[in-house]
Amino acid sequence: MMRTVLSRFLCPDDLVDRCRHAMGLTDFGNAAFRDGLQVCLQACREEADLSLFGLLGTRWDTRRLLTNLLRLHQEELMAPEILRESIDRPLFITGMPRSGTTFLQSLLMADKANRSPRVWQVIHPYPSQGLGNRPDRRRQQVARQLRMFGILSPGFRSMHPIDADSPQECSEIAAHVFVSSRFDTTYSIPSYRNWLAEVGHLEGYRFHKRFLQHLQHQEEGAVRWVLKCPDHVLTLDALRAVYPDARIVFVHRDPVHVLLSVTKLTEILRKPFTRHIDRAAIGRQEHEHWHAAALSMIQAADDEPFAEPIFHIRYPDLVGDPAGTVEALYRHFGLTLGAETRARITRILERTPDGGYGRNQFDPDVYGVDFASVRSDFAAYSSKFGVTSSSAQRIKKPVVKLTSASLRRG
Repeated sequence: MMRTVLSRFLCPDDLVDRCRHAMGLTDFGNAAFRDGLQVCLQACREEADLSLFGLLGTRWDTRRLLTNLLRLHQEELMAPEILRESIDRPLFITGMPRSGTTFLQSLLMADKANRSPRVWQVIHPYPSQGLGNRPDRRRQQVARQLRMFGILSPGFRSMHPIDADSPQECSEIAAHVFVSSRFDTTYSIPSYRNWLAEVGHLEGYRFHKRFLQHLQHQEEGAVRWVLKCPDHVLTLDALRAVYPDARIVFVHRDPVHVLLSVTKLTEILRKPFTRHIDRAAIGRQEHEHWHAAALSMIQAADDEPFAEPIFHIRYPDLVGDPAGTVEALYRHFGLTLGAETRARITRILERTPDGGYGRNQFDPDVYGVDFASVRSDFAAYSSKFGVTSSSAQRIKKPVVKLTSASLRRG
């Protein structure tokens, strides 16, 4: 019976038809989403062991993504100049997850010349049709959704402080064409992961640029985009193909801390959507994934494949001197850090000295995180980028406690 329900509720053709009917639109344009949609929903039906919330949430999310695709194409038909918007020298923050990339991006947003896609914009890039004189309540709607998710997944905000106005990760944009690592994080769907590794991320980046063109068109003028997603390090070829003038920032951190934190976050993100969590499997998957990312960063540092050299940041430097790190980044890319921006950065640091993070506990044993194995596998990465290991006093078995203060100290 459950298989029948899943087939009915997560049928790609049915969801496409329902979105067309609800929007009164039929044309998706040339968005290459159908293969990804088919593979992703099949994997969710057969592998994700969806909970009731997972079933309903996946259906709602899929309809939202498809509805956005219809609306984006409609806007392009009415305003073809959208696709002529020039996205010049976007800055991509990437590197190891749980390394302060979100913190860095928030500091860069102190510069009024910078823009990042906000959470509410990525979920609802345009106001509802027929809004008329009624207020645009997209921010408020997304804020309510985030509060609800916080109830369903209590540890989420402590691990990843986010609100409707926070900058959103690029993987959420690429999800619109179902070519995104976001799905592999939310669900345990190995067949989708294998498919994505085979087809690559080029279509995801093409759509990513298109989405930025829509946001920039609404800004009524060119902006300097500051973008972020750790998974970019694994897809640099596709990123470069779409953004040959991209500016790249790698943020580095002790892999032990990275894996302890990212495995916990993955569990928190998956928990509402599934009836079963295999922590050891998460640990193995994250170890493999970020080991491949570490090797990719080494290769990129050797090749320097972009127009400008990659800028490297070590986590202890970022949290030890945030303002100095931002100043060094600006200097590296030939940008000017004005006095007003410096003052705003200072106010941000005074207002949220811990970056908004809470107290978190990590048990390496339940995820199978073996410190010696991690140190060995990531030795080349640590040596290449001068990443120092955490002291024995900060990492102990069986439970590692990282308070806000220790996160700031690195």
